[in-house]
Amino acid sequence: MEAPRVIVVGAGIGGLAAALDLSSRGASVTVVEKTDRPGGKMRQIAVHGHPIDSGPTVFTMPWIFEELFAAAGLDLHERLTLQRSERLARHAWTDGSTLDLFFDIDRSAEAIRAMAGAAESDRYRRFCDRARRTYESLYGTFMRRQRPTPFSLVAATGWRGLIDLWNISPFRSLWRELGRTFHDPRLQGLFARYATYCGGSPLHSPATLMLVAHVEQCGVWRVEGGMQRLAETLVDAIEEKGGEVRFNSNVTEVATASDRASGIRLATGETMSSDAVVANADVSGIRQGALGRQAAGAVPRHRGNRRSLSAVTWSVVAETGGFDLAHHNVFFPDDYPREFTEIFDRRTLPSRPAVYVCRQDEPLIDPARTESRLFMITNAPATGDRDPFDEAAIAPVRSAVFELLQSCGLRLAFDPDRAVVQTPRDFEHRFPGTGGALYGSAPHGWRASFTRPGARSRLPGLYFSGGSVHPGAGVPMTAISGRLAAAAVADDLDLQ
Repeated sequence: MEAPRVIVVGAGIGGLAAALDLSSRGASVTVVEKTDRPGGKMRQIAVHGHPIDSGPTVFTMPWIFEELFAAAGLDLHERLTLQRSERLARHAWTDGSTLDLFFDIDRSAEAIRAMAGAAESDRYRRFCDRARRTYESLYGTFMRRQRPTPFSLVAATGWRGLIDLWNISPFRSLWRELGRTFHDPRLQGLFARYATYCGGSPLHSPATLMLVAHVEQCGVWRVEGGMQRLAETLVDAIEEKGGEVRFNSNVTEVATASDRASGIRLATGETMSSDAVVANADVSGIRQGALGRQAAGAVPRHRGNRRSLSAVTWSVVAETGGFDLAHHNVFFPDDYPREFTEIFDRRTLPSRPAVYVCRQDEPLIDPARTESRLFMITNAPATGDRDPFDEAAIAPVRSAVFELLQSCGLRLAFDPDRAVVQTPRDFEHRFPGTGGALYGSAPHGWRASFTRPGARSRLPGLYFSGGSVHPGAGVPMTAISGRLAAAAVADDLDLQ
């Protein structure tokens, strides 16, 4: 009997996870990717010959990928070298204070005690316990299930679980709840940043996002060779299982026959037939016609979904001094909430944004010159389909960024010729129909998590994966989305 044919559109992490799962289940899988490399938003940019991770830089929840490879009869750690970081991140403020958080909660609590006092250290321990309980309440019942609803969540947890869910404050904003948890505004801002990992404002995102603190507390890993190696390793595994990955192949339309998806059409005019299509693309772009009229109508419509954050980023080779950079660093302005009001309410670039800096050299490129590879991120509105984000617009943000870094003690010899800048306009070009939003819709309000599309579309035979669908954005979440899509395909095609 001929194996069912499945086409995966897009070689992002969600698409690659779906392809590996389906190949392992006996399907004949072809991944079709419009660019020349895998990874989607996970990419490296070469600056003066030095590759710099210029997308996701934090690798967490490795067990998601261990399970994915194990289901395929493979061992992730035989193919990918991971190193757990003892230090999660270094944080700095304009008053000169700094704080390191560690894999060891006791070390983090001691660091907080030294910066903010014993009472805040005790509050931090209670916060960690609450973040853990939030994660445990939602991991199995929400993240790993096919598009849950509030009713299915309650049914899965029972009355005791309903009490647990109420206690994790789904109806309060993360910012408000952290204000009740910590008395030191620096700590409130530090942990509020976790909303941005999902593309949202802490002023409007639910307090349940404190679970991100527990995810990081479970470990942050570095990938030898950079994050791009994860995508390349997935491609190798897919091909080993008999799948095919085709690059430089732009899909223009999902083909249909008998009112179901029947394959794809490429920009070259080539048609490929299949029994199922998994679209690993932002559903906003699909809804606006990126994969044709039939696919556009297959995306569920929900009112009130706002675009998530975009970003302005700099991939830089530069000399640094005055501040001992860790691998992950976050620099906070005096008025942290202001940037979210400017981005989401005024739809403008923030005037004084926080800055994330990833230093990617151990040791430095040139120790004699203290030269490093750096990736720097500031949040931005997802208006890349409307605003030009030209030099005149970016210059004030760049000035504010370097002023903040300097006020926190970091000297950075910035040379425009040794830097690559990405703006929301660039992200819109790479992901049409999104405005440059990097996380799908914003996770604002308790309903937001339930309004993301699930794996199954409104068109039989067409399935969705990626950061814009359930369970959400982030490398591990997109991998889960791919596995959920694969499970839906397998159920519908009677795969093993």
